[in-house]
Amino acid sequence: MLRILRDRFRARVQVSLTRAGLSLPWWGALCASAVSFVFTTVALIQRDALLPPGPIALAGLLVIAPSVIWVVTDWIMPWVRMAALIAATSILLIEPVLPDFAPLLLLVAATEAASVLRTTWGITVVTVVAELVLVVAGIWGGLIGGPVYMVAILLGLSGGLMVRWYTRVLDAERDNRDASREKALLAERQRIAREVHDVVGHSLSITLLHLTGARHALQQDRDVDEAIEALTEAEQVGRAAMADIRRTVGLLADTPSGSAPLPGVEDIVTLVERTRSAGLDVRYTQEGDLDRVGASEGLGLYRIVQESLVNVVKHAPGANAEVRLNAGRSDVRLIVSNTLSGTVRRPAEDGSGLAGMAVRAAQLGADLSAGPQGRQWIVQVTVPGAKP
Repeated sequence: MLRILRDRFRARVQVSLTRAGLSLPWWGALCASAVSFVFTTVALIQRDALLPPGPIALAGLLVIAPSVIWVVTDWIMPWVRMAALIAATSILLIEPVLPDFAPLLLLVAATEAASVLRTTWGITVVTVVAELVLVVAGIWGGLIGGPVYMVAILLGLSGGLMVRWYTRVLDAERDNRDASREKALLAERQRIAREVHDVVGHSLSITLLHLTGARHALQQDRDVDEAIEALTEAEQVGRAAMADIRRTVGLLADTPSGSAPLPGVEDIVTLVERTRSAGLDVRYTQEGDLDRVGASEGLGLYRIVQESLVNVVKHAPGANAEVRLNAGRSDVRLIVSNTLSGTVRRPAEDGSGLAGMAVRAAQLGADLSAGPQGRQWIVQVTVPGAKP
Protein backbone atom coordinates (compact mmCIF):
# COMPACT_ATOMS: atom_id res chain seq x y z
CA MET A 1 0.00 0.00 0.00
CA LEU A 2 2.78 2.40 0.93
CA ARG A 3 4.54 1.59 -2.32
CA ILE A 4 1.41 2.39 -4.32
CA LEU A 5 0.98 5.72 -2.52
CA ARG A 6 4.64 6.53 -3.10
CA ASP A 7 4.42 5.76 -6.82
CA ARG A 8 1.27 7.87 -7.17
CA PHE A 9 2.85 10.78 -5.35
CA ARG A 10 5.99 10.52 -7.47
CA ALA A 11 3.96 10.48 -10.68
CA ARG A 12 1.88 13.46 -9.55
CA VAL A 13 4.99 15.49 -8.71
CA GLN A 14 6.63 14.63 -12.03
CA VAL A 15 3.50 15.54 -13.98
CA SER A 16 3.23 18.89 -12.25
CA LEU A 17 6.89 19.62 -12.96
CA THR A 18 6.44 18.72 -16.62
CA ARG A 19 3.29 20.86 -16.87
CA ALA A 20 5.24 23.80 -15.46
CA GLY A 21 7.99 23.27 -18.03
CA LEU A 22 10.58 22.29 -15.42
CA SER A 23 13.01 19.58 -16.54
CA LEU A 24 13.81 18.40 -13.05
CA PRO A 25 13.50 15.00 -11.38
CA TRP A 26 10.69 14.68 -8.88
CA TRP A 27 13.08 14.15 -5.99
CA GLY A 28 14.95 17.37 -6.81
CA ALA A 29 11.92 19.54 -6.09
CA LEU A 30 11.18 17.65 -2.87
CA CYS A 31 14.77 17.95 -1.66
CA ALA A 32 14.76 21.72 -2.30
CA SER A 33 11.54 22.11 -0.31
CA ALA A 34 12.83 19.90 2.52
CA VAL A 35 16.10 21.87 2.78
CA SER A 36 14.24 25.20 2.92
CA PHE A 37 11.95 23.80 5.65
CA VAL A 38 14.95 22.69 7.72
CA PHE A 39 16.71 26.05 7.39
CA THR A 40 13.50 27.90 8.27
CA THR A 41 12.83 25.72 11.31
CA VAL A 42 16.34 26.25 12.69
CA ALA A 43 16.16 30.01 12.01
CA LEU A 44 12.80 30.27 13.79
CA ILE A 45 14.08 28.35 16.81
CA GLN A 46 17.07 30.68 16.97
CA ARG A 47 14.72 33.68 17.17
CA ASP A 48 12.10 32.27 19.48
CA ALA A 49 12.92 34.78 22.22
CA LEU A 50 14.00 37.64 19.93
CA LEU A 51 11.00 38.22 17.62
CA PRO A 52 7.31 38.57 18.43
CA PRO A 53 5.07 35.65 17.46
CA GLY A 54 3.62 37.62 14.53
CA PRO A 55 6.82 38.00 12.47
CA ILE A 56 7.89 34.45 13.30
CA ALA A 57 4.55 33.05 12.11
CA LEU A 58 4.64 35.22 8.97
CA ALA A 59 8.15 34.07 8.03
CA GLY A 60 7.22 30.42 8.51
CA LEU A 61 4.02 30.86 6.52
CA LEU A 62 5.88 32.50 3.62
CA VAL A 63 8.21 29.51 3.32
CA ILE A 64 5.52 26.84 3.70
CA ALA A 65 2.71 28.46 1.65
CA PRO A 66 4.13 27.84 -1.88
CA SER A 67 4.65 24.14 -1.14
CA VAL A 68 1.16 23.85 0.35
CA ILE A 69 -0.36 25.51 -2.71
CA TRP A 70 1.63 23.12 -4.92
CA VAL A 71 0.33 20.05 -3.07
CA VAL A 72 -3.28 21.27 -3.00
CA THR A 73 -3.62 22.78 -6.50
CA ASP A 74 -0.87 20.91 -8.39
CA TRP A 75 0.44 24.32 -9.52
CA ILE A 76 4.12 25.21 -9.26
CA MET A 77 5.04 28.90 -8.91
CA PRO A 78 8.83 29.34 -9.07
CA TRP A 79 8.67 33.15 -8.90
CA VAL A 80 6.30 33.13 -5.94
CA ARG A 81 8.44 30.63 -4.02
CA MET A 82 11.64 32.63 -4.55
CA ALA A 83 9.95 35.88 -3.57
CA ALA A 84 8.59 34.16 -0.46
CA LEU A 85 12.05 32.88 0.51
CA ILE A 86 13.57 36.35 0.11
CA ALA A 87 10.72 37.97 2.06
CA ALA A 88 10.96 35.42 4.87
CA THR A 89 14.72 35.96 5.10
CA SER A 90 14.23 39.74 5.25
CA ILE A 91 11.81 39.35 8.19
CA LEU A 92 14.11 36.97 10.06
CA LEU A 93 17.16 39.21 9.56
CA ILE A 94 15.47 41.98 11.55
CA GLU A 95 17.12 40.18 14.47
CA PRO A 96 20.32 38.49 13.28
CA VAL A 97 21.90 35.74 15.38
CA LEU A 98 25.25 33.98 15.38
CA PRO A 99 25.53 31.61 13.65
CA ASP A 100 22.51 32.46 11.49
CA PHE A 101 20.63 29.97 9.33
CA ALA A 102 18.24 32.54 7.87
CA PRO A 103 20.60 33.73 5.07
CA LEU A 104 20.83 30.13 3.84
CA LEU A 105 17.28 30.55 2.52
CA LEU A 106 18.73 33.06 0.05
CA LEU A 107 21.18 30.37 -1.09
CA VAL A 108 18.21 28.07 -1.78
CA ALA A 109 16.44 30.86 -3.69
CA ALA A 110 19.50 31.58 -5.87
CA THR A 111 20.03 27.87 -6.59
CA GLU A 112 16.41 27.34 -7.58
CA ALA A 113 16.42 30.49 -9.71
CA ALA A 114 19.47 29.33 -11.68
CA SER A 115 17.92 25.87 -12.07
CA VAL A 116 14.37 26.64 -13.18
CA LEU A 117 13.98 30.21 -14.38
CA ARG A 118 13.95 30.49 -18.15
CA THR A 119 15.42 33.99 -18.54
CA THR A 120 18.84 35.35 -17.63
CA TRP A 121 17.41 38.57 -16.30
CA GLY A 122 15.15 36.65 -13.92
CA ILE A 123 18.15 34.78 -12.47
CA THR A 124 20.03 38.08 -12.19
CA VAL A 125 17.17 39.79 -10.38
CA VAL A 126 16.86 37.04 -7.77
CA THR A 127 20.62 36.96 -7.18
CA VAL A 128 20.99 40.74 -6.92
CA VAL A 129 18.01 41.10 -4.57
CA ALA A 130 19.35 38.32 -2.34
CA GLU A 131 22.74 40.00 -2.16
CA LEU A 132 21.12 43.39 -1.37
CA VAL A 133 19.18 41.82 1.49
CA LEU A 134 22.48 40.69 3.01
CA VAL A 135 24.06 44.11 2.47
CA VAL A 136 21.15 45.87 4.18
CA ALA A 137 21.13 43.34 7.03
CA GLY A 138 24.86 43.83 7.51
CA ILE A 139 24.69 47.64 7.52
CA TRP A 140 21.50 48.30 9.48
CA GLY A 141 20.73 44.98 11.16
CA GLY A 142 24.18 44.07 12.42
CA LEU A 143 24.45 40.75 10.53
CA ILE A 144 27.85 39.18 11.15
CA GLY A 145 29.56 37.22 8.35
CA GLY A 146 27.67 38.93 5.55
CA PRO A 147 30.50 38.47 2.97
CA VAL A 148 30.57 34.74 3.69
CA TYR A 149 26.83 34.46 3.06
CA MET A 150 27.21 36.52 -0.14
CA VAL A 151 29.83 34.08 -1.42
CA ALA A 152 27.54 31.18 -0.45
CA ILE A 153 24.78 32.70 -2.61
CA LEU A 154 27.19 32.82 -5.57
CA LEU A 155 28.11 29.19 -4.96
CA GLY A 156 24.42 28.30 -4.92
CA LEU A 157 24.01 30.22 -8.17
CA SER A 158 26.86 28.21 -9.73
CA GLY A 159 25.34 24.95 -8.55
CA GLY A 160 21.97 25.88 -10.02
CA LEU A 161 23.57 26.78 -13.35
CA MET A 162 25.33 23.41 -13.39
CA VAL A 163 22.02 21.66 -12.74
CA ARG A 164 20.48 23.65 -15.61
CA TRP A 165 23.32 22.69 -17.95
CA TYR A 166 23.18 18.99 -17.06
CA THR A 167 19.41 19.02 -17.44
CA ARG A 168 19.65 20.51 -20.91
CA VAL A 169 22.31 17.98 -21.90
CA LEU A 170 20.12 15.12 -20.67
CA ASP A 171 17.11 16.53 -22.53
CA ALA A 172 19.16 16.84 -25.72
CA GLU A 173 20.47 13.29 -25.32
CA ARG A 174 16.95 12.02 -24.74
CA ASP A 175 15.68 13.85 -27.83
CA ASN A 176 18.54 12.46 -29.92
CA ARG A 177 17.84 8.96 -28.66
CA ASP A 178 14.15 9.31 -29.49
CA ALA A 179 15.01 10.68 -32.94
CA SER A 180 17.42 7.79 -33.56
CA ARG A 181 14.79 5.30 -32.47
CA GLU A 182 12.19 6.84 -34.78
CA LYS A 183 14.69 6.86 -37.63
CA ALA A 184 15.53 3.21 -37.04
CA LEU A 185 11.83 2.28 -36.92
CA LEU A 186 11.18 4.20 -40.14
CA ALA A 187 14.10 2.50 -41.87
CA GLU A 188 12.85 -0.91 -40.73
CA ARG A 189 9.33 -0.16 -41.96
CA GLN A 190 10.71 0.97 -45.31
CA ARG A 191 12.83 -2.15 -45.60
CA ILE A 192 9.89 -4.43 -44.84
CA ALA A 193 7.70 -2.42 -47.22
CA ARG A 194 10.24 -3.05 -50.00
CA GLU A 195 10.31 -6.76 -49.15
CA VAL A 196 6.51 -7.01 -49.24
CA HIS A 197 6.37 -4.97 -52.45
CA ASP A 198 8.87 -7.25 -54.17
CA VAL A 199 7.15 -10.43 -52.99
CA VAL A 200 3.63 -9.28 -53.85
CA GLY A 201 4.59 -7.64 -57.14
CA HIS A 202 6.47 -10.68 -58.43
CA SER A 203 3.92 -13.22 -57.21
CA LEU A 204 0.98 -11.33 -58.70
CA SER A 205 2.79 -10.94 -62.01
CA ILE A 206 3.57 -14.64 -62.23
CA THR A 207 0.06 -15.58 -61.08
CA LEU A 208 -1.48 -13.33 -63.74
CA LEU A 209 0.68 -14.94 -66.42
CA HIS A 210 -0.55 -18.37 -65.36
CA LEU A 211 -4.17 -17.19 -65.30
CA THR A 212 -3.76 -15.64 -68.76
CA GLY A 213 -2.36 -18.95 -70.03
CA ALA A 214 -5.27 -20.83 -68.50
CA ARG A 215 -7.78 -18.47 -70.07
CA HIS A 216 -6.17 -18.83 -73.50
CA ALA A 217 -6.10 -22.61 -73.14
CA LEU A 218 -9.82 -22.67 -72.39
CA GLN A 219 -10.94 -20.02 -74.87
CA GLN A 220 -8.77 -20.87 -77.87
CA ASP A 221 -7.60 -24.47 -77.55
CA ARG A 222 -10.28 -25.92 -75.28
CA ASP A 223 -7.39 -27.66 -73.51
CA VAL A 224 -8.63 -28.37 -70.00
CA ASP A 225 -5.45 -30.18 -68.94
CA GLU A 226 -3.26 -27.22 -69.89
CA ALA A 227 -5.62 -24.84 -68.08
CA ILE A 228 -5.56 -27.00 -64.96
CA GLU A 229 -1.75 -27.11 -65.07
CA ALA A 230 -1.59 -23.30 -65.33
CA LEU A 231 -4.05 -22.86 -62.48
CA THR A 232 -2.08 -25.34 -60.36
CA GLU A 233 1.10 -23.35 -60.98
CA ALA A 234 -0.74 -20.15 -60.04
CA GLU A 235 -1.93 -21.76 -56.81
CA GLN A 236 1.59 -22.88 -55.92
CA VAL A 237 2.98 -19.42 -56.61
CA GLY A 238 0.26 -17.88 -54.45
CA ARG A 239 0.96 -20.23 -51.54
CA ALA A 240 4.69 -19.59 -51.79
CA ALA A 241 4.01 -15.86 -51.82
CA MET A 242 1.82 -16.11 -48.72
CA ALA A 243 4.58 -17.96 -46.87
CA ASP A 244 7.14 -15.37 -47.96
CA ILE A 245 4.85 -12.51 -46.87
CA ARG A 246 4.25 -14.11 -43.46
CA ARG A 247 7.98 -14.53 -42.97
CA THR A 248 8.69 -10.94 -44.00
CA VAL A 249 5.89 -9.37 -41.97
CA GLY A 250 6.93 -11.56 -39.04
CA LEU A 251 10.03 -9.39 -38.79
CA LEU A 252 7.76 -6.74 -37.28
CA ALA A 253 6.97 -8.97 -34.30
CA ASP A 254 9.10 -9.43 -31.22
CA THR A 255 9.73 -13.06 -32.14
CA PRO A 256 10.14 -14.57 -35.62
CA SER A 257 7.09 -16.19 -37.13
CA GLY A 258 9.02 -18.98 -38.74
CA SER A 259 12.43 -20.52 -39.22
CA ALA A 260 12.51 -20.51 -43.03
CA PRO A 261 15.45 -18.45 -44.34
CA LEU A 262 15.03 -15.48 -46.62
CA PRO A 263 15.92 -16.09 -50.29
CA GLY A 264 19.52 -15.74 -51.44
CA VAL A 265 21.57 -15.68 -54.60
CA GLU A 266 21.25 -19.45 -55.04
CA ASP A 267 17.46 -19.02 -55.30
CA ILE A 268 17.68 -16.80 -58.40
CA VAL A 269 17.66 -19.88 -60.65
CA THR A 270 14.38 -21.04 -59.06
CA LEU A 271 12.95 -17.55 -59.47
CA VAL A 272 13.84 -17.53 -63.18
CA GLU A 273 12.44 -21.02 -63.74
CA ARG A 274 9.19 -20.09 -62.02
CA THR A 275 8.90 -16.96 -64.15
CA ARG A 276 9.66 -18.96 -67.32
CA SER A 277 7.03 -21.54 -66.46
CA ALA A 278 4.51 -18.71 -66.17
CA GLY A 279 5.06 -17.77 -69.83
CA LEU A 280 7.87 -15.20 -69.88
CA ASP A 281 10.74 -16.08 -72.20
CA VAL A 282 13.71 -15.63 -69.85
CA ARG A 283 17.13 -17.28 -69.78
CA TYR A 284 19.58 -17.56 -66.92
CA THR A 285 23.36 -17.89 -67.09
CA GLN A 286 25.66 -18.13 -64.10
CA GLU A 287 29.43 -17.97 -63.75
CA GLY A 288 31.74 -18.09 -60.76
CA ASP A 289 31.38 -19.47 -57.25
CA LEU A 290 28.18 -18.41 -55.46
CA ASP A 291 29.86 -19.09 -52.10
CA ARG A 292 31.65 -15.77 -52.60
CA VAL A 293 28.30 -13.95 -52.24
CA GLY A 294 27.24 -13.10 -48.69
CA ALA A 295 23.72 -13.56 -47.33
CA SER A 296 22.79 -9.86 -47.40
CA GLU A 297 24.25 -9.39 -50.87
CA GLY A 298 22.43 -12.50 -52.07
CA LEU A 299 19.08 -11.25 -50.75
CA GLY A 300 19.61 -7.85 -52.38
CA LEU A 301 20.52 -9.37 -55.75
CA TYR A 302 17.55 -11.74 -55.54
CA ARG A 303 15.15 -8.85 -54.91
CA ILE A 304 16.66 -6.81 -57.76
CA VAL A 305 16.16 -9.73 -60.17
CA GLN A 306 12.64 -10.19 -58.82
CA GLU A 307 11.74 -6.52 -59.35
CA SER A 308 13.38 -6.48 -62.81
CA LEU A 309 11.33 -9.45 -64.01
CA VAL A 310 8.16 -7.86 -62.63
CA ASN A 311 8.96 -4.73 -64.64
CA VAL A 312 9.44 -6.85 -67.76
CA VAL A 313 6.02 -8.43 -67.28
CA LYS A 314 4.39 -5.04 -66.60
CA HIS A 315 6.11 -2.82 -69.15
CA ALA A 316 7.34 -5.18 -71.89
CA PRO A 317 4.87 -8.06 -72.22
CA GLY A 318 5.99 -10.62 -74.74
CA ALA A 319 9.63 -9.54 -74.53
CA ASN A 320 12.63 -11.85 -74.31
CA ALA A 321 14.62 -11.48 -71.09
CA GLU A 322 17.98 -12.67 -69.86
CA VAL A 323 19.54 -12.81 -66.39
CA ARG A 324 23.33 -13.08 -66.15
CA LEU A 325 25.18 -13.50 -62.86
CA ASN A 326 28.96 -13.52 -62.55
CA ALA A 327 30.42 -14.10 -59.07
CA GLY A 328 34.05 -13.09 -59.61
CA ARG A 329 36.94 -12.86 -57.18
CA SER A 330 36.77 -9.07 -56.82
CA ASP A 331 33.09 -8.34 -57.40
CA VAL A 332 29.70 -9.78 -58.27
CA ARG A 333 28.00 -8.57 -61.45
CA LEU A 334 24.33 -8.97 -62.25
CA ILE A 335 22.75 -8.01 -65.58
CA VAL A 336 19.04 -8.28 -66.33
CA SER A 337 18.10 -7.34 -69.89
CA ASN A 338 14.99 -7.53 -72.02
CA THR A 339 14.06 -6.56 -75.56
CA LEU A 340 11.98 -3.48 -76.24
CA SER A 341 9.33 -3.06 -78.86
CA GLY A 342 7.87 0.19 -80.16
CA THR A 343 8.87 3.47 -78.52
CA VAL A 344 11.49 3.14 -75.84
CA ARG A 345 10.28 4.68 -72.62
CA ARG A 346 11.23 4.54 -68.98
CA PRO A 347 9.00 2.29 -66.84
CA ALA A 348 6.43 4.24 -64.82
CA GLU A 349 7.65 4.99 -61.31
CA ASP A 350 5.41 4.40 -58.30
CA GLY A 351 8.06 5.05 -55.70
CA SER A 352 8.91 1.36 -55.20
CA GLY A 353 10.25 0.15 -58.57
CA LEU A 354 13.57 1.49 -59.79
CA ALA A 355 13.80 3.57 -56.63
CA GLY A 356 13.54 0.40 -54.53
CA MET A 357 16.29 -1.26 -56.55
CA ALA A 358 18.47 1.83 -56.12
CA VAL A 359 17.96 1.71 -52.33
CA ARG A 360 18.89 -1.98 -52.21
CA ALA A 361 22.00 -1.35 -54.28
CA ALA A 362 23.00 1.54 -52.01
CA GLN A 363 22.61 -0.70 -48.95
CA LEU A 364 25.02 -3.18 -50.54
CA GLY A 365 27.47 -0.46 -51.55
CA ALA A 366 26.87 -1.50 -55.15
CA ASP A 367 26.73 0.44 -58.40
CA LEU A 368 23.40 0.22 -60.24
CA SER A 369 22.43 1.46 -63.66
CA ALA A 370 19.07 0.99 -65.37
CA GLY A 371 17.94 2.30 -68.72
CA PRO A 372 17.61 1.64 -72.46
CA GLN A 373 20.63 0.64 -74.50
CA GLY A 374 19.76 0.24 -78.15
CA ARG A 375 16.76 -2.06 -78.43
CA GLN A 376 17.14 -3.40 -74.90
CA TRP A 377 16.39 -2.29 -71.38
CA ILE A 378 19.32 -3.23 -69.15
CA VAL A 379 19.64 -3.30 -65.39
CA GLN A 380 23.24 -3.76 -64.28
CA VAL A 381 24.48 -4.15 -60.70
CA THR A 382 28.07 -4.47 -59.51
CA VAL A 383 28.69 -5.48 -55.90
CA PRO A 384 32.33 -4.97 -54.87
CA GLY A 385 34.30 -6.97 -52.35
CA ALA A 386 33.12 -10.53 -52.85
CA LYS A 387 34.10 -13.03 -50.16
CA PRO A 388 37.41 -14.85 -50.86
